[in-house]
Amino acid sequence: ILISDLQKAIENQTGLKSHRNRRSLPGYNYEVYHSLEEIQDWMHHLNKTHSDLVHMFSVGKSYEGRPLFVLKLGKRARPYKKAVWIDCGIHAREWIGPAFCQWFVKEALQTYQTDPAMRRMLTQLYFYIMPVFNVDGYHFSWTNDRFWRKTRSKNSRFPCHGVDANRNWKVKWCDEGASFHPCDDTYCGPYPESEPEVKAVAHFLRKHRKQIKAYLSFHAYAQMLLYPYSYKYETIPNFSCVESAAYNAVNALQSAYGVRYRYGPASSTLYVSSGSSMDWAYKNGIPYAFAFELRDTGHFGFLLPETLIKPTCTETMLAVKNITLHLLKKCH
Repeated sequence: ILISDLQKAIENQTGLKSHRNRRSLPGYNYEVYHSLEEIQDWMHHLNKTHSDLVHMFSVGKSYEGRPLFVLKLGKRARPYKKAVWIDCGIHAREWIGPAFCQWFVKEALQTYQTDPAMRRMLTQLYFYIMPVFNVDGYHFSWTNDRFWRKTRSKNSRFPCHGVDANRNWKVKWCDEGASFHPCDDTYCGPYPESEPEVKAVAHFLRKHRKQIKAYLSFHAYAQMLLYPYSYKYETIPNFSCVESAAYNAVNALQSAYGVRYRYGPASSTLYVSSGSSMDWAYKNGIPYAFAFELRDTGHFGFLLPETLIKPTCTETMLAVKNITLHLLKKCH
C-alpha cells in the first residue's frame, strides 16, 4: 500500500485552502496547484504587467467553448526569430505539467535581467507556452474526477465522454497503442484532429512550422525524456543531434537533486503509441520534438504532492534550458 487514504490525498490537493492567498497575483504561489480560472487570471495579469516580454493570445476554443490561451514570451527585437513551442496538460490529471509551464514563465521573467543564458534565450528566440492544453479536462479534474485524462467532447453513440488528446493527431492515427472504443482512456477519437483543442494547436503549428524549431510537451509520470518515434521502432534521421540534446538535458536535470531520467525513443523507452503530438510535430518539420514524463515513478503518481512542485520544476528547468541552448548552437 503506497497511499493509505487516497480520497484524503485528493481532497488535500483540491480543497481550496483559504490561507493560500490564491487570488493575489503579485504574490502568486508557484508551489501549489492552481485551478484553470486561476491560471487564466495569472496569464491575463502577466500580459498586462510584462508587456515588454509577454504577449497573450488564443489559438481557438475548446469543445466546451473555453479559450485556448498561449503566452508568447521573448524580446520583440527583430521581426523574425526562431521559436520553441511548449505545452502542458494534454492529459487532464497530470497537474505537475501546468505547474511546470507556469514555473518556466516565472523563471524567464524573474531571471531575464540577471542570467545571461536566459537573456540569450529570450533575445534570440520566442517561446510559445500553453500552460493548459486540455482546458475542459483539466477543469473537470478539479471539479469532478481527479483522475480524468481525456478531453470532454460528447459522443453521440456512447455515454462516454472525451478523447485522448495525445492519440488524436494525424500521424499513424489509431494504430498500435490507441483504442477505437470511446470508453477507453486511449480513445483516438472518431477521426484525426476531431478535438477542437488538437485541431487549433495543429493549425497554429502548421502555420508557424518554418519558425518553430523545437516542440516540448510535458506529461507525468515516469521520469523520462522521450523523442520520436512513438509509433514505430525506427531511428529518426537527425538521431545524433536529438540524442545528444537528450543526453545533455538529462545530465543537467540530474545535477540538481540526483534524479536520474531515462531517455530515448518513446517506442522503446516507454511504449508504442500512435497519433501523438510529438510524432506529429516531428513529421511536420520541427526537428527537435520531445515529451517529458515528469516525477515521480509511481509512488504518488498523478497525485504528486505540492511539496515536490519546486524540486521537480527546478530540475526540469535545467533540462529545458539545456535543450534550448543546444538549439542555438546548431547541430547537423
